[in-house]
Amino acid sequence: MSELKIEGGAPITGTLDVPGNKNAALPMIAAAILTSEQVILRNVPIIKDVLTMLKILEDVGAEVSVDEKAHIVSIKAANINKCILSEELCKDARSSILFAGPMSARFGEVKLYPPGGDVIGKRRLDTHLDGFKSLGIDFSSDNNVFTFTQKAFAGTDLVLDEASVTATENIVMAAVFAPGRTTIFNAACEPHVMDLCNLLKAMGADISGVGTNYLIINGVKELHGAEFDVSSDYIYAASFMAASLATGGELTVNNIEPMHFKILGKQLFKLGVKWKISDNSIYIPGNQQLCVRKDFGDSIPKIDDGIWPAFPSDVMSVAIVLATQVQGTVLFFEKMFESRMYFVDRLITMGAQIVQCDPHRIVVSGPAKLRATCMSSPDIRAGIALVIAALTAEGTSYIGNAECIDRGYENVEEQLKQLGARITRIQ
Repeated sequence: MSELKIEGGAPITGTLDVPGNKNAALPMIAAAILTSEQVILRNVPIIKDVLTMLKILEDVGAEVSVDEKAHIVSIKAANINKCILSEELCKDARSSILFAGPMSARFGEVKLYPPGGDVIGKRRLDTHLDGFKSLGIDFSSDNNVFTFTQKAFAGTDLVLDEASVTATENIVMAAVFAPGRTTIFNAACEPHVMDLCNLLKAMGADISGVGTNYLIINGVKELHGAEFDVSSDYIYAASFMAASLATGGELTVNNIEPMHFKILGKQLFKLGVKWKISDNSIYIPGNQQLCVRKDFGDSIPKIDDGIWPAFPSDVMSVAIVLATQVQGTVLFFEKMFESRMYFVDRLITMGAQIVQCDPHRIVVSGPAKLRATCMSSPDIRAGIALVIAALTAEGTSYIGNAECIDRGYENVEEQLKQLGARITRIQ
């Protein structure tokens, strides 16, 4: 295991080119198994979770090549020789569950092991299973092995019990081969779901309603190869923007989708943040005097998350750290995961003025003078939030379990070094 050594106090300043969206790349890699022809994905982040998904494909017989420098991945699933996934690899990535839909749809059956991933609260599989059952894909579990098997496979009308991103993606990938028409109401419509749907359309799938919560899918008999660019990662961008704002830096962020930041801005502007969007870039002026913008009647504002286009849960952790450096008080309400907020005890140890009301709500008052400490990264998003806190703090901090951060951020310490951070990795 490795740890990050961070000497705080240096402003995060410079220019950042945003990589491809991790949460888009993972289901797109799974979708490549729906065709025997070559699928080429560009702008793919070369991170641990992506490499694990590619190893799963190789393990079942797919041909995979990776150009790490160019961030291009090529996949050809013409000679799949087994339909049982590696237990070890499934445990390494939560996204391994995304093979259930496409493999059962193309091959009739797939066996996999319970997926691993971050422990940020209960992540239900019920929405996946209910959707598969309605499509005629049976599920059984024996000796910790999940088996998905086609029975009366056909399109149907679905209403998801929650707008789950991974369930939507899994069901869509199964439905593209289901005879007849499938409709999905209360579908997730995050940008990464849109990316997956648009890749499937490029492969020959018949999908309409992309970008809304009502999808219509007419089943086809086969899909063909395609080339596709993964969209930029707004969560990655928001993380570095929070680091720059918290340390008083000046940052230009390139390769962004402006609409994503118009949505993020609805909540982040409550912290007094100022930025300027032009074309596909965003500029953050340095040394901003951040002050909470109160609600009407001088009420304490609330920053809460939800399904897209609400504020993303994956940005909550970095927003909380940023709030510790803002003048005023704000309530954070995490509605998606009951364990997302548990990392704040590390911030309190560092001197943050935080009151945890319950597992879902905290009150942050600032600005606080953070002090260096030693801590461990509990999950990807909390990990990068702790990095930001350490960059802001006085003294030298150590963050263990840095491999956890690597699952979502490629060469994080090198990227931060280029922006002025005093950070090194200790193996």
